Amino acid sequence: GCNQFCSYCIIPYTRGRVRSRRPEDIEHEARGIAEAGYKEIVLTGIHLSSYGVDFKDEQQENLLTLIKRLDQIPGIERLRLGSLEPRIVTREFAKELARLRTICPHFHLSLQSGCDATLKRMNRHYTCEEYADRCEILRKYFHNPAITTDVIVGFPAETDEDFETTREFLEKVHFYEMHVFPYSRRAGTRADRMPDQVPEPVKKERSAVLLKLEKKMSGEYRNSFLGTEQEILLEEPVTIDGESYMTGYTKEYVKAAVRLDGRDPKALKNTFVSGTLK
Repeated sequence: GCNQFCSYCIIPYTRGRVRSRRPEDIEHEARGIAEAGYKEIVLTGIHLSSYGVDFKDEQQENLLTLIKRLDQIPGIERLRLGSLEPRIVTREFAKELARLRTICPHFHLSLQSGCDATLKRMNRHYTCEEYADRCEILRKYFHNPAITTDVIVGFPAETDEDFETTREFLEKVHFYEMHVFPYSRRAGTRADRMPDQVPEPVKKERSAVLLKLEKKMSGEYRNSFLGTEQEILLEEPVTIDGESYMTGYTKEYVKAAVRLDGRDPKALKNTFVSGTLK
């Protein structure tokens, strides 16, 4: 569930308020995953940043304490986080994460719009300046972290000027990846009843502009790793130009391919290799 009540979202009405799994249950599952041989786990939820707000006992559990708990599990080498609200990224939060053994410097901070007026109509509880500050905090405590986001285009009353403000903000922050969505009306939400709904052709045009920008910025971020030594967790075999490779990901979730050179792909799956990215 979710407690946020963004004006475009039906989740709080259909799934109710936040309900957090007990930390001991999560730890038990994670230990079983590690014992089964898996090296990486992902923490996810409808509103991950709210983890623990519904606990009524005296135990002070939140997302950071849960992450620290899972970081201690033998066999888990990587811990990746799902979508986060930007407000959770404080200096203390980032500093504590940077000290952990397993944390991946790959952060998906939900944005939705780079225009303050649009964010207000969305009932998002931050400004673009506050969001940018959170990104800078992550870049202070992590070297070249991957920062990804979601963007909704064509939200009710979004003008050409609002959209251009968003585009400029996205370029300024310089994301690794962006999930771009044209606004979709949901019956029962406040946004569905708002005036000045944006025509579908305009949404499509604006989406295309941001997808082009996303491709450019993603390429620039991935190219920043060329010539650097990286550790890759191998996942699946592929054939490229007639040659056999294994693909996998760096901690930043940059995809890379390793030539097999006759090696058995089954033996390499779910193992780490280090090499220089070319």
